[in-house]
Amino acid sequence: MKEKKSAIKNREDINLLVRTFYSKVRKDKVLGPIFNSIIADWESHFIVLSDFWETQLFLKRKYIGNPVVVHQEVDKKMNHTVTSEHFGLWLNLWFETIDDLFEGETAWIAKNRAQKVSTMLFLKIFEEREQGR
Repeated sequence: MKEKKSAIKNREDINLLVRTFYSKVRKDKVLGPIFNSIIADWESHFIVLSDFWETQLFLKRKYIGNPVVVHQEVDKKMNHTVTSEHFGLWLNLWFETIDDLFEGETAWIAKNRAQKVSTMLFLKIFEEREQGR
């Protein structure tokens, strides 16, 4: 019998999603070295990411920051080696984690937003590289 998954309903669900997802990212042979070399304080990073996703999914103004600048800085620290493949791997793990844990409309929105955000972030990284030449 197939186990019924729940919808993403609240901050606790987002926290579970974020922590489960980043446990996969940190172990990934391609993404892990990038994230583990950049992020020193995972606990505070989880709070920021949960704020971001709570803002995205429930329209609560929790997140304060600029993800474009943050990701441009990561690309600089990685000597401009971040590629669309990195974003693709990230997105695949995000979808896999959502599918493992949740179902429903908010889960679909979380996938859709991640896809749009990842595309936008990569384009902004590329633009920053072009301006830096």
